[in-house]
Amino acid sequence: MARTRAIVLGAAGVVVAGGAGLATAGLGGGGDPAAAHSTLPPATAPIERTTLVETQDVDGTLGYGGTRTVTGAGHGTLTWLAGPGTVISRGRPVYRVDDRPVPLLYGRLPLYRALSQGTKGADVEQFERNLRALGYTGFTVDDTYGAATAAAVKRWQDDLGVDETGRIEPGAAVVASGRIRVAERKAHVGDRIGGPVLTCTGTTRVVGVELDVKYQRLVKKGAGVEVELPSGDTVKGEVASVGKVAKEGREGRPSTVEVEISVPSQKSLGPYDKAPVKVSFTANRHRDVLAVPIGALLAQGDGGYAVQVVENGRVRTVPVETGVFTEGEVEITGSGLKEGMRVGVPS
Repeated sequence: MARTRAIVLGAAGVVVAGGAGLATAGLGGGGDPAAAHSTLPPATAPIERTTLVETQDVDGTLGYGGTRTVTGAGHGTLTWLAGPGTVISRGRPVYRVDDRPVPLLYGRLPLYRALSQGTKGADVEQFERNLRALGYTGFTVDDTYGAATAAAVKRWQDDLGVDETGRIEPGAAVVASGRIRVAERKAHVGDRIGGPVLTCTGTTRVVGVELDVKYQRLVKKGAGVEVELPSGDTVKGEVASVGKVAKEGREGRPSTVEVEISVPSQKSLGPYDKAPVKVSFTANRHRDVLAVPIGALLAQGDGGYAVQVVENGRVRTVPVETGVFTEGEVEITGSGLKEGMRVGVPS
């Protein structure tokens, strides 16, 4: 029956191993590969048909992804700001200036200009979508800020407890792609507004990896990975993004690309935040191959390998070509080798 084994690519187990290394480790000696004799090895193991999977284990960090800085605009004094770890949704205040709330809105365009009756543009439509999502009606969601929009804005401003101008000034709200989680405060109550207020992240935990560029071939967007938590438990993840620009390493360190991994089952991550994790990337699957324990290999004088096939109380040495090495098994091909045959191994 076919089985599957993972191949860890790294210092401990690589795709190619030198013959000298195996001989030094006592995994076999030379001899005539065509010879057949009756001296039996101390133990045997079956040749198995299986699937071998190349993987690479790398270090990663479990957290909430990259941060962005929220900068205050306008005039006034900072009188309150959300604390680290706070999750803020649409319409809720991110901070307060002169005791007036600055709420969160969703979108991709910042409030870079004043919005008032007669203003047109994609930022108007974005704002009107937010206003509608917050429960305000009586206007059409389009790219024109009309009198009906201004009337709805006044109702919203009244509910916020700010001046009912019907006009939206730059800095009147913070815009993000969705809910945010406060990472760090960058200002203090009493500071004048006009600089960085806080940093924030998304609200979903992800795994970030600074991947050595030599392993970039292993990583494709949408590919499945396995994440090992500090507890030793493993969870399934998926490559969400792969950086396109390599970051040059310093002090002899390799160049890297940023890889972000999403984890659908957030509950399975437990309470961890800013925690070190191990990530296993899958490269290639070698399906339907013959494999034996690495200890079954005999290092030959020409740098190749052979195995001792044990049949009917006799032993014959068969030269083999090796494929990928696992932590305990190796892919082999050789004349006459079949699944179920037994090969000699150290006791």
